[in-house]
Amino acid sequence: MNEYPKIYSINNTDKETLLKWYRLLILGRTLDEKAPNYLKQAIGWSYHAPAAGHDGIQLAIGQVFERATDHLFPYYRDLVTNISAGLTAEEIIYNGISRDADVAGGGRHMSNHFAKPEWNIHNVSSCTGNHTLHAVGVARAIKKYKSNGVAFSSQGESSVSEGYVYEAINGASNEQLPVVFVFQDNGYGISVPKKDQTANRKVAKNFEGFKHLKIFYCNGKDVFDSMNAMTEAVRYAREENKPAIVHANCVRIHSHSNSDRHDLYRDDNELGYVLEYDPLAKYRRLLTRYERVTEKELKDIEDLVAEEVKEAHRKGLSAPQPSADSIFDFVLPEAYKAEKYPDGTHQFEGEPKKFIQGLNETLKAEFHHNPDTFLWGQDIANKDKGGIFNVSKGLQQEFGKERVFNAPIAEDYIMGTANGMVRFDKKIRVVVEGAEFADYFWPAMEQFVETTHEYWRTKGQFSPNITVRLASGGYIGGGLYHSQNIEAALTTFPGVRIVYPSFADDAAGLLRTCMRSEGMTVFMEPKALYNAPKAATPIPDDFEVPFGKARIRKVGSDMTVITYGNTTHMCLEVAEILEKEGLANIEVIDLRSLIPLDKEAILTSVKKTSRVLVVHEDKVFAGFGGEISAIINSEAFEFLDAPVKRVGSTFTPVGFNRILEAATLPSTAKILEAAKELLLY
Repeated sequence: MNEYPKIYSINNTDKETLLKWYRLLILGRTLDEKAPNYLKQAIGWSYHAPAAGHDGIQLAIGQVFERATDHLFPYYRDLVTNISAGLTAEEIIYNGISRDADVAGGGRHMSNHFAKPEWNIHNVSSCTGNHTLHAVGVARAIKKYKSNGVAFSSQGESSVSEGYVYEAINGASNEQLPVVFVFQDNGYGISVPKKDQTANRKVAKNFEGFKHLKIFYCNGKDVFDSMNAMTEAVRYAREENKPAIVHANCVRIHSHSNSDRHDLYRDDNELGYVLEYDPLAKYRRLLTRYERVTEKELKDIEDLVAEEVKEAHRKGLSAPQPSADSIFDFVLPEAYKAEKYPDGTHQFEGEPKKFIQGLNETLKAEFHHNPDTFLWGQDIANKDKGGIFNVSKGLQQEFGKERVFNAPIAEDYIMGTANGMVRFDKKIRVVVEGAEFADYFWPAMEQFVETTHEYWRTKGQFSPNITVRLASGGYIGGGLYHSQNIEAALTTFPGVRIVYPSFADDAAGLLRTCMRSEGMTVFMEPKALYNAPKAATPIPDDFEVPFGKARIRKVGSDMTVITYGNTTHMCLEVAEILEKEGLANIEVIDLRSLIPLDKEAILTSVKKTSRVLVVHEDKVFAGFGGEISAIINSEAFEFLDAPVKRVGSTFTPVGFNRILEAATLPSTAKILEAAKELLLY
């Protein structure tokens, strides 16, 4: 099925190009063979996945890549790909031995994960195959902005078993995006043979029924066949604006990596076979057999490469290590500064607006403010519907299908393509409904985790400018997958902001700040408050709320209640009851922002009242309140007159029956009882 013209062959390729390719192949092989020595000498390169046997297809990927317009997502075995695309021996060694000068990320990522973000050679994580979604996302931007580029996603054949790879190829086919997926098939996933991965001998055959997708099969051990296949695949993707797969048969000459022993699962016959089909040796034989070059010319190149690598080695060893205190750099990019309302606590006159109206109007205002804003998710743009709860109602009608559109029912596709699309240009802002309900976000967690460390991993070279909206919490009779709380799990990851408003004005102000900031923010929306009159407030058109600033909802002196989301309103009810009964004057702090957390507001209040009740809808056990309690105990213990008390859900799922839900979730009565107990301590 090799349906592509034979542009390149040993006879019709000019000599200068043949020699250039030989130099790149020799440089790649020299570094590939040198890498294990760094580990043996305890210098670095503690992870090395040899490229030997993949040389032909990797050379071709790098040669067809155009850094001015294209985006390349290599995988950990793509050493020759990166060299062919332009990385120097120095840059490869800096990465291998994790020096601060490493252009991929300054030693923050595993060795052998080569990248150069300034050239659109992207820093890819160790989660194999997940970058397929990023390639699809950036291809979406390539198409929308008509840049005439192509996104490349390169991987081994075994990582194609990952579900998000299928989602990526399905999405690229459905949206008709210019992506070239390259499967480098060496027959093994570490020690797992291909027959244990898929029923088809060639994994690309699994995708032959996908519309708009064209598949090219080539000999990845042969430079010319690989160049012809890649050239035609790129032509198809670029001119037709449709995806392609290049399935390249390779051999893995060595073990999977330096932690693997392939002699435990490969016999002598197989080991001899793969050596016999070494792409570099084959290419060298062709050059001399057809008398295109002389032995002396090849030897001169080999000598020059040896000197080049020797000099790169010297520079690598003298290059500085990253400094220990740099771990705190690039965790999060700087947030948008809310200058007009610096503390976000103003009270406004006017007609109250519901929580859902505040969100909807702010989304529309920010879409006008930044024309490079996009929104997608499930059920968000079908006729008059705007998401399950109609938060995005009217956006597609006003801003068009190019900017507001439905996504497949695939949460990791929603998240992963958001990560990809914002790579195209830092002015782009993406808002996604990460899931129809927060409880359904779990399939996206791998992509969420990936995105949290993008800014840090790239040493600030890439910021995922994404707002993830999640309808959260209970009190709607939703039951499993419709009423659970997940913020405690999300707050364990550095590299993401998490906000959880309780009132309409804060919802609008925080959403505006999220959408104008660099970096990723998770915007938790207590869905029970969408249309609740108690959450309605006047909202000025330009309201902004800064991250990390709590709001004192009620000033008091006898006890501090720290809360957020649905339980804020219950806590205010409790404070009113206690005051009417003459029992206490309660201070209620609405956190609004979980990460960053307003420690100053918490500690200031604790020092004033000496008693603390932490209330949230999520489970008490392992809930976010445990972190608040720990901060108070470690930084304000001497000011306490009683232990910090917590109220939240029971350590059970939230049931569907209203009786079960009420037994599980916090209520005004439960909070009141806990507050009275604490006052009597």
